[in-house]
Amino acid sequence: MLVLRKENKTRKGLKRGDTYERHEFSIPRTIYYGEGALEKLSLLKGKKAALVTGGSSMKKYGFLDQAEALLKKAGIESILIDGVEPNPSVETVMRGAKEMLAFDPDWIVAIGGGSAIDAAKVMWCFYEHPEITFESIIEPGSMPPLRTKAQFIAIPSTSGTASEITAFSIITDTQSHIKYPIVAADMVPDIAILDPNIPMTMPPHITANTGMDVMAHALEAVVSIAATSFTDPYAIEAIKLVLENLPTAYKEPKNLVSREKMHEASALAGMAFTNASLGLVHSMAHKIGGEFGVTHGLSNAILLPYVISYNRKSTDKYAYAEKMLGIKNISDEIQRLNREMDIPLTFKDCTEVDFAEEKFLSVLDRMSQHAYEDPCTLTNPGTPNVADIKMIFEAAYYGKDIK
Repeated sequence: MLVLRKENKTRKGLKRGDTYERHEFSIPRTIYYGEGALEKLSLLKGKKAALVTGGSSMKKYGFLDQAEALLKKAGIESILIDGVEPNPSVETVMRGAKEMLAFDPDWIVAIGGGSAIDAAKVMWCFYEHPEITFESIIEPGSMPPLRTKAQFIAIPSTSGTASEITAFSIITDTQSHIKYPIVAADMVPDIAILDPNIPMTMPPHITANTGMDVMAHALEAVVSIAATSFTDPYAIEAIKLVLENLPTAYKEPKNLVSREKMHEASALAGMAFTNASLGLVHSMAHKIGGEFGVTHGLSNAILLPYVISYNRKSTDKYAYAEKMLGIKNISDEIQRLNREMDIPLTFKDCTEVDFAEEKFLSVLDRMSQHAYEDPCTLTNPGTPNVADIKMIFEAAYYGKDIK
């Protein structure tokens, strides 16, 4: 994983080869994938497990009961920490950590969407280090070592965030309305379980949004200034799988083959971006999500074509990806996917939340400044500044061309 260490958190001055860059390649030690992979829970060795999940979908479709039964088969006592919201908050993380401290698990098992996995990762941190504060882990790489009390298993229910593979977690400060990307190599799970039966329960609009999150992860990993020969193959294969399988998964929710391939695409993209980091699409999506509550994958889908247009002047990696994939224009392919899946092409046309122009304009400067300060901006191509980011936000809101 790339760790950027710099006292000044701004983008200014970062370039390839700077001495404060450190390169590693980290993925989970074990990845179980394919139909029936969930059964691997029955083979665990341990005494106690804390199951972390979100709303009611994992319970509704029986996967939570299956997980509890498989842990019991392994001789492991479990508790349930549920109610993780779509944009997990600092408060939820602290509540979960407190429950873990009372139970003392040696396994933490997160099952559900990216939010549940993200929250569980940071709960894990505060379970092992209850004396520290949330503010002390915001700086990338500042989290203290984990695995002094427990190991971590991630079981995704969506094919999008790749949190089951990555060293990232997105946590929302509800007081400041800022989403913080928490980055720490130790948060890469010990085990990832990719069972395609679980995401088959996703409704079409969530399939679309999470699928475009995969596309954003893969494309941003390709063009990142920290991309390497280790990360590019994973990212390119993920893009290929999304282009080939996302429309089918959207139109045919029970198509097991397309579900399995999208689950694999999500994990492959995660392997790429957790080691190469991301870029402006995510910096901006984090901030507009924090301000408006819009779904992360939907924000990514809308922002992608505009950021690509902006970035092309600074990198030839989009052309490289297009050549490897045998396509003419990746931005056109993204807009085609958006249209096929009824994703709006601009924020003003988004009906998921209230994107009133007055509110958008009132928070535009703040969002742009915060996106500039986001760690993901550090590895975006070129040298974007606050004015550039503001221009891209405006283009994505109104549907303007990027000059």
